[in-house]
Amino acid sequence: ETQLLSQESLQTLNKLASENTDLQMTAAMYYLHLSHHLKFPLPDDFMEPIMALLLSSDLDVQKTICLSLVNLLLKNNVCKELVIEMGMLVPILELFQSGDPTAQCHSCACVAMLASSESNREALMVDGIIPLLALAKSFDPKVQRNATWAILHLTRSGGIISFECHSGAIPVLLLLLQSSDSEVQFYSCTALCNIAAMQEHHPRLLRIEGHYLSRCLLTLMSSPVKKNSAQACRCLQTLSKNVLIQDQLMELDCVLPLKALLKTSTSLWIESALTLLSTLSAHPSNTEILISEGLLEEIGQLLHHPRSNSVIVTHITLNPINTLLHVTSCLHRLMAWEVMRCASSVKRKECLFLTLGALNVSVFITEEVIRLLKPHYTAMSKYLLRFLKQDVKFQQLGIATILNLQKGLHLLCIYLGTENAATILLSLSKIIIICHCKSYLCALYGLPLQMETFHLCWLTVSWTFSCGRYMSRQRKPDSCFK
Repeated sequence: ETQLLSQESLQTLNKLASENTDLQMTAAMYYLHLSHHLKFPLPDDFMEPIMALLLSSDLDVQKTICLSLVNLLLKNNVCKELVIEMGMLVPILELFQSGDPTAQCHSCACVAMLASSESNREALMVDGIIPLLALAKSFDPKVQRNATWAILHLTRSGGIISFECHSGAIPVLLLLLQSSDSEVQFYSCTALCNIAAMQEHHPRLLRIEGHYLSRCLLTLMSSPVKKNSAQACRCLQTLSKNVLIQDQLMELDCVLPLKALLKTSTSLWIESALTLLSTLSAHPSNTEILISEGLLEEIGQLLHHPRSNSVIVTHITLNPINTLLHVTSCLHRLMAWEVMRCASSVKRKECLFLTLGALNVSVFITEEVIRLLKPHYTAMSKYLLRFLKQDVKFQQLGIATILNLQKGLHLLCIYLGTENAATILLSLSKIIIICHCKSYLCALYGLPLQMETFHLCWLTVSWTFSCGRYMSRQRKPDSCFK
């Protein structure tokens, strides 16, 4: 590599690049060889011959040097900003108009790599977007893929998104969602997701009649390609902040593909489905449909079914913030529905409580999780009280929940508040008395003693002392704990 990049080699390349097309092709092949074998950055001096070769009158020379530049950019052996500063963008964009699919393919790939640098996007915006949109409709699959790739990178800057939308990017991207190339589908879906993140562009996204966007994304949700299906879910979740999109999704029966994703064993699909479901369940008008379609049972199976439990628990452990909060928010909103509180829904309530119990047992409590759950502690205290006032099965779930949370007892006392903590402690005390009676009967008849008694005793003592320490620091009377 040292010999290939010597000063003598540089002088030879400069000379070859300025000669006839045969010698220029020799220099271009030299750079192509370099691009495959170079393992460190190309010295800046070696960029000058590249510029000369891009300006060659021979299309084959231009195609070869453009491919070499793509390889060097992919390996980060060339500074992307330097390519723009040297004026190489002009001859690269001119290759768009060459009519040669190979030249268009290489030049689009080159632009895509340059657009991955945020500082280069403005330079690419004015002269690059319209021809890229034209090439994205090319019949050549490689040209279409690289052009869509470049458009995707350009949608990562807010100001450029507006220019793209005014230039007609949305209809092109919508058509590309139905491409037979899975990479084109992913690039176009991700680009639309970036556009959807800016609500001022929603009217343009919804302009096509027949719920075209929603239909395409729901179809893509059923794709066997994991990243495409997950990305379609993310795009719909971003769009579903718009009430019109939510109405469209419920009208188009989005529940069926959501249930299919929740039944898979792939954490990427599960989290994406939960994210969308969390947004949809936030609106009361959707809740009746979601529950009637059995989504509550699907979430329950997701959390405590042996087939999928290890997958979701592992995913919660690796990414507790996203998945845990989405699951709990879905369950909380569905439980708040009126039917869940009526006497005729005992079976659903039991399923929900079992689901929450499975979640509470599986979650690893840390200070970060305690902090994230802080806004929900008032609601949690009410649920815990409801558990402790039910029959034995629900009492055990409530006890298991509190036991799992005991790592943050001093924080719980602060977040729950004095009255809630005292009320829960009183309910626990009543249960402890019953457990003591059971343990006495067990000892009397020589039966094995259940561990719940010891757990409850330890829980009550530790929580009481934690509350006491908190109250003493706050200089408040502790009569409520007597």
